[in-house]
Amino acid sequence: MRISNFLTSLQKRNPLLFTFGVLHFGLFVICLLLFFYDDTLVSGINAWIKPMKFSLSITIYLFTFAWCLHYLTSERSKKIISWVVLITMLVEIIIIVFQAARGERSHFNITTIPNAILFSTMGIFIGINTVINLYTLFLFLMPEKTTLKGNNLVAWQFALLFFCLGSISGGIMSSQLAHSVGSADGGAGLLFLNWNTLAGDVRVPHFFTLHGLQLIPLVQYYIIKDKPKAILFTFALLYLAFCVYLHQQALSGIPFIKIN
Repeated sequence: MRISNFLTSLQKRNPLLFTFGVLHFGLFVICLLLFFYDDTLVSGINAWIKPMKFSLSITIYLFTFAWCLHYLTSERSKKIISWVVLITMLVEIIIIVFQAARGERSHFNITTIPNAILFSTMGIFIGINTVINLYTLFLFLMPEKTTLKGNNLVAWQFALLFFCLGSISGGIMSSQLAHSVGSADGGAGLLFLNWNTLAGDVRVPHFFTLHGLQLIPLVQYYIIKDKPKAILFTFALLYLAFCVYLHQQALSGIPFIKIN
């Protein structure tokens, strides 16, 4: 499918999430420009890298939900989920950008009362987002609630399941107020992603598990197609095993990619 056709279809499917997805991409561009203009450092890296990563990630998330919610039969459910997803993401990105502008960490920052309040607020809204994701998964597990059939339905069921499972690693990071295991946050990291290259980093399994939301439907659409359902199940289980391995690796203090 051409990008232009995809975007046109996306806009028709869910104008609300499409519009704010585009706005988040615009925010990504703004943060990219600020990266070159402002040399403020937060935890050893440019303050605008995190807003860049999150604005791009939220763009992909909003576009994905704009696409998949189209398959629900209930217009009321589509509307509720769309607004909850949008509001929770807006709260998160506003706090992330605000803290970057202040030269402060947005995540795991309880150094002052205002910082702790902002971090707690993000946590509350991410919790709400997790609940609405579980509700969306519940609807997709009821075939009569969607217009999908066969492998296409199973692919989105797995995709939403992986996205919900991604909250586990998010909870781990919040509970330890850090993403690194075996060293302090802010050390040497991969370009842009900044994943720790000297110790374990829970952001790695968090990333791969969450983005099963996009990967599994894409593999189904472009590769598996109408092949036996067992192939789709096998792929999903292998990907689950990979994500479990990444969790074990990170929690053991082993970097995803080690660079001395």
